[in-house]
Amino acid sequence: MDKNTLSITDNRTGAQYVVPIFTGTYPRYGAAINAQALRQIKVSEDDFGLMSYDPGFTNTACCKSAITFIDGDRGILRYRGFPIEELAGRCTFLETAFLILHGELPAPAQLQEWHRQIKSHALLHENTKKLMDGFHHDAHPMGMLVSTVAALSTFYPDAKNLHDPVARRLQTYRLVGKMPTIAAYAYRHSMGLPYVYPDEDLSYTGNFIRMMFKRTEVGYKPDPVFERALDVLFVLHADHEQNCSTNAMRSVGSSHADPYVALAAAAAALYGPLHGGANEQVLRMLHEIGSKDKVSDYIKRVKAKEVRLMGFGHRVYKNYDPRARIIKQVADEVFGVTGRNPLLDIALELERIALADDYFIKHKLYPNVDFYSGIIYQAMRFPVEMFPVLFAIPRTIGWLAQWDEMLKDPEQKIARPQQVYVGADCRKTAESAAV
Repeated sequence: MDKNTLSITDNRTGAQYVVPIFTGTYPRYGAAINAQALRQIKVSEDDFGLMSYDPGFTNTACCKSAITFIDGDRGILRYRGFPIEELAGRCTFLETAFLILHGELPAPAQLQEWHRQIKSHALLHENTKKLMDGFHHDAHPMGMLVSTVAALSTFYPDAKNLHDPVARRLQTYRLVGKMPTIAAYAYRHSMGLPYVYPDEDLSYTGNFIRMMFKRTEVGYKPDPVFERALDVLFVLHADHEQNCSTNAMRSVGSSHADPYVALAAAAAALYGPLHGGANEQVLRMLHEIGSKDKVSDYIKRVKAKEVRLMGFGHRVYKNYDPRARIIKQVADEVFGVTGRNPLLDIALELERIALADDYFIKHKLYPNVDFYSGIIYQAMRFPVEMFPVLFAIPRTIGWLAQWDEMLKDPEQKIARPQQVYVGADCRKTAESAAV
């Protein structure tokens, strides 16, 4: 018998089944059976067949992907095979974005054209600005971003040509180019400030910083340390496999909705505090602790399950999140410009005690990407409300690459999960029962 099979005995009937096992690049992390193979396991001819029950998709693969690889046990994250440490240290965000979309790092001429296309699509239609002006002054920037991205669908009807690769690529240029502009405009609207048009002479992150913070200065130039720090943070957040928002992008996109509304759905998923708002919760925790000498008491409360330790642990990583190590280095560079944030001392002490405590080691609770990112954003003067927006800008390329991969995959179908029905059996209304 083929070793790459699974033998199943149904104890209800005594019937035996052999199901093929297929693997990905790394069998240890990519062995699976086709869920449809379970449908043959029945107790009678009219039986629907066996299903798997997996709330939250904790052990269900919804696709085959060549974009991002994660080994949570060993703390590994790679885009298209390149370790995240190498990309964050040697590549800009736009170089990384090109890699995620195309599968290879760009040659100089390709990078130049990629830059040109992204920058040339950074401007928003003037009517988009009118739409954003209609939001209340205290509207959350993420709500504005979700709504505005969805509205772009009405400006670009050619986006519905999903099976035209040229049209798909044009929407990618538009979305990657416009997301920083939408984000900056959402912030400035909330501050009552005039919008700042994009500057094609600046880098992707430098231009975003300028659109966010420029006042009346002539020839505003962003701090190069901030520019580089934000670029690294964008690289680290560009993609992260099949998470909640990526699943939303693929699920909505599977109906062949255009990429603007699909991406708006992904951004809406990111909006939730369990996904894109986690770094805000870290800041709230650090403020609650208050000072370095109170960390030990807080750790005791965590172990007593009185409070949660935010920024530690991850659904995927059972080791130190590789992104957290890189962000920790970025924090040192940023605080070299801004001065040391007292919250950093609390965070470092919290990390030191937790990593030496058997309780946290046993439960594999290590710092994740959110633990330091919020402190850095705050030091760079980004308000807390902008944190999920700062996540959405770089993740746009990951969502689009996943969407493009899904459309080209002949095995993909419209998302339509099954359910295990636990409701009432067939019933009659009082009127019909009386007849």
